[in-house]
Amino acid sequence: MKLVDEAEIQVIAGNGGNGCVGFRREKFIPLGGPDGGDGGNGGSVWLQADENLNTLVDFRHERIFKAQRGENGMGRQMYGKGGEDRVITVPVGTVVMNVDTDEVIGDMTRHGDRLLVAKGGKGGLGNMHFKSSTNRSPRQALPGEEGEQRLLKLELKLLADVGLLGFPNAGKSTFIRAVSAATPKVADYPFTTLYPNLGVVSVEAHRSFVIADIPGLIEGAAEGAGLGAQFLRHLQRTRLLLHLVDVSPMEGGVEGVSPAEQVRLLERELERHDPELLAKPRWLVLNKADLMFEDEARTAAEQVIAELGWTGPWYLVSALGREGTWPIMKDVMAFFDRQREEAAEQAANAS
Repeated sequence: MKLVDEAEIQVIAGNGGNGCVGFRREKFIPLGGPDGGDGGNGGSVWLQADENLNTLVDFRHERIFKAQRGENGMGRQMYGKGGEDRVITVPVGTVVMNVDTDEVIGDMTRHGDRLLVAKGGKGGLGNMHFKSSTNRSPRQALPGEEGEQRLLKLELKLLADVGLLGFPNAGKSTFIRAVSAATPKVADYPFTTLYPNLGVVSVEAHRSFVIADIPGLIEGAAEGAGLGAQFLRHLQRTRLLLHLVDVSPMEGGVEGVSPAEQVRLLERELERHDPELLAKPRWLVLNKADLMFEDEARTAAEQVIAELGWTGPWYLVSALGREGTWPIMKDVMAFFDRQREEAAEQAANAS
């Protein structure tokens, strides 16, 4: 299924029920007094995160969600029944925004998270609340309050541990195929990937992580050029970025742009979109080594590293031939293990 990562929905909470104007009428009690009950509260609208969902595609078909109205109050001091809440399930990783104010209402990051997005109206008071020594038979009651209404924008940010980024035809889809069970489309033309793909990399029993492949980025992506701009948000949740570069760009989709210049261009795009993205741990993966002789590929890779002054981890691989890809996955797993150990140490020292 193609990933749909944006949607707009309207949520309408239920109105409160009206209060009742009623009087006690029983045999032998001629002046029973007011006994009109209150109206029931309207139902509210909630969002609930569900890890079994991975797309917002359902909201392309159903856009308006209403909760139930509260029942009106009745005589004999009977309260109206409250309206039932409406619960909308969304994928884990959904960010909820108010379209009218651009305010972020909530971020659904864990399975089972619940978020109140529209509160139901309060039920109106019946006339039994208005009796007094000077007004023994009040004939006024309050109507129920209106429920809240909001136009919401839902954005899905993938919850992946590792994000792949690079120019079109850098080999990201081929790479994710080589290291996981994901099967994204692969072809010899740019922008083959139109939607993000997720893959689970299982290093060994009970040790795995999630890797995400987003559409290729081009210069100007942060301003909306190409396909990748709308998916840059998916990289914001990742803990590690793998920057794939075609070590032989004359054979790929970035003809005339040197591998080092590719890296610099995408660094500028990351900084324009969100400076925190550029600050994330990022490893350089020089791909398509199979298109050159081994010595030539190694020389070209070292030249790129020297030109960039790169001091972080880097790898020379052939994703198509699955050469050199698995050692990266082992190093990634070890990187996450170190992160967990450091976090545990910091928590222990803090306590």
